[in-house]
Amino acid sequence: MPREGGTGRSWAAALRGVLLASTVDPRAIQGGFVLLVGVDVVLRLVGGVRPGLSLPAVAVLVAVLLLLVTVVARGRLPARAVGAMLVVDIGVVGLARLAPDGGSGLVAVLPALWLGRLHGRRGAVVTAVAAVALVTVPGLLYTGPEGINLSRSVIIPVVATIASLAVAGGMEQVEHQRRVSAATLDTVDVGLVLLDEHGRYVAVNRRHADFMALAYPAGHAGRAGQLGLVYDVDRVTRLGRESMPTYRAARGEEFDDCRIWVGEDPMTQRALSVSARSVLDEAGRFGGAALAYKDVTDLMRAMEVKDEFVASVSHELRTPLTSIVGYVQMLREDDTLTTQTARQLEVVDRNAHRLLRLITDLLDTAQIEAGPVGMRRTPCDLSALVSSCADAARPAYRAAGIGLEVAVPDALPMLLDRQRIEQVVDNLLTNAMKYSAAGTVVRVGLAVEDGRAELTVVDRGIGISAADRDRLFTRFFRSRDAEDRSIQGVGLGLSITREIVEAHGGRVEVDSELGVGSTFRVRLPMAG
Repeated sequence: MPREGGTGRSWAAALRGVLLASTVDPRAIQGGFVLLVGVDVVLRLVGGVRPGLSLPAVAVLVAVLLLLVTVVARGRLPARAVGAMLVVDIGVVGLARLAPDGGSGLVAVLPALWLGRLHGRRGAVVTAVAAVALVTVPGLLYTGPEGINLSRSVIIPVVATIASLAVAGGMEQVEHQRRVSAATLDTVDVGLVLLDEHGRYVAVNRRHADFMALAYPAGHAGRAGQLGLVYDVDRVTRLGRESMPTYRAARGEEFDDCRIWVGEDPMTQRALSVSARSVLDEAGRFGGAALAYKDVTDLMRAMEVKDEFVASVSHELRTPLTSIVGYVQMLREDDTLTTQTARQLEVVDRNAHRLLRLITDLLDTAQIEAGPVGMRRTPCDLSALVSSCADAARPAYRAAGIGLEVAVPDALPMLLDRQRIEQVVDNLLTNAMKYSAAGTVVRVGLAVEDGRAELTVVDRGIGISAADRDRLFTRFFRSRDAEDRSIQGVGLGLSITREIVEAHGGRVEVDSELGVGSTFRVRLPMAG
């Protein structure tokens, strides 16, 4: 039973799809009518009706001739010509009934449906007039108004007109809903695109039409993945077909905040954030995709200005601050300083170094925002690098009362940007120390796993909650526990760490439990 119900719904959906199609092909309309007439003829032959040259046969020939006309015209007929063809089809039904064993008058319902579909209430009026003039009147003149002939001749135009009115009313509701939907979509300040299962454009709102005018000044073919003036986030690299958001969406991919630039002139170029969702049919199969294009040009340009400002200010601050740090260190080496002066200089030195690290992080963040992190890889021993970083951190660990244990191989040669990887190790060691309590131990390990070098930093600190873990590598993010405990930092170290590791083709992961501690893992490919 469920299968039969499903089949019924599928046939109903198919019929509804044909009648409500936005583009009507006269070949399909006339082909359906000829097919129905042919079925009627075959059934009459099976019932014993003898073929011959008669008015019903002439009617069939007229219907076939009209089909040939639509085929020769390749379906390119104006709406009035299609309406006239449907009126002739009603006449074909009337002609076919002018015989003792004539055709069924109910066949007139099909052209009546299409007249209502194409011309609304006017089509229903045309249906009523044509059915009376071409079916009822000739039928009564031929057979007379006796017996059942009167009923049949009157019922046919009534049924055809009702069917035409029903379709016309349904189409008016559909058209009204379409206009309301179109008006609503056009008021949204987001570009919207609907694709079918083959990647063809089904609908586009006015906002996205503006974006397409920038990206495709020569016009668009209405297919997903078409190349145009569409650029990557660097505003220079043109996107290939497989990177186009519409192509990805047409292949069933779902994504959020895919950023692109459209247009060639820098003055009118727009930045768009694209999101896509798949549309599934009743069976759960891919049936198309919906895409939303949000204009983020002002945001992107504001970020560029912000990054330029941060980079400029940070650079200007770092130069004098470096001199301050150098002179403070020289002063601290003076043996004639009093104890109080030495303590004061120690405070100055500590805060100057803290400020210098902050400025360096801001500069690194600005560089990362400007584009991919550039790597200058040279052969180096990762084991020696990790040991050196740990040795440099031991005085700070000792002052904080935290132990530091290091277990690394004798040697692990790799091709790395030494300065950047040192920055990664320093950030992880500093992070572990800040979030650990006195009396605990931080353990650093280095090993080779599955062709990758794996660096682990394990602490027994305050840990990270599950809610904060997903945002841990976001710029300027600090966990609530860190803020509650007034732990110093601005939330840049881990985001910079991730960018550097990913620029090396690796990845950084974290396992943590609140109140237990955290384990950071950095995996770097051995090859290259």
